[in-house]
Amino acid sequence: MAVEIERKFLVRDTSWKDNVRRSIVIKQGYLSTDPDRTVRIRIKGDQGVLTVKGRSQGVSRAEFEYEIPRDDAEAMLLLCNDVPIEKVRNEILVGGKLWELDVFEGANQGLVLAEIELADENEVFELPSWVEKEVSEDVRYYNSYLSKTPYATWK
Repeated sequence: MAVEIERKFLVRDTSWKDNVRRSIVIKQGYLSTDPDRTVRIRIKGDQGVLTVKGRSQGVSRAEFEYEIPRDDAEAMLLLCNDVPIEKVRNEILVGGKLWELDVFEGANQGLVLAEIELADENEVFELPSWVEKEVSEDVRYYNSYLSKTPYATWK
């Protein structure tokens, strides 16, 4: 079984912009937002992706991800009921580790989150200066939650 170990952080400023090595447009929706079995459809550039995730246990959870034809992904996005997640993902290397910094658009415009995937929950990594606060276990920052309760609606 594949396990995702991911830490998520709010971003304090735009000083990260000078270090972007690649950016890609992402649009995604959810066929299921049940915490025990989240099913996501994503278009990432020209690629379609189907992802199934299990319930989070701290910063870890089961994750299964499969490339699918882009046309299928576009058709499946039409089956999603909630607000699509639209974002630009920026890849940044910090201390030899890949960080993915998402600048949200659409209904979640104004939100900027940074994620790092780890091999072990206790793995040590360098915290960039542009990181503000960890939100790894705050469900409000899960993309599945943002599809139901967009950032623009937060008070």
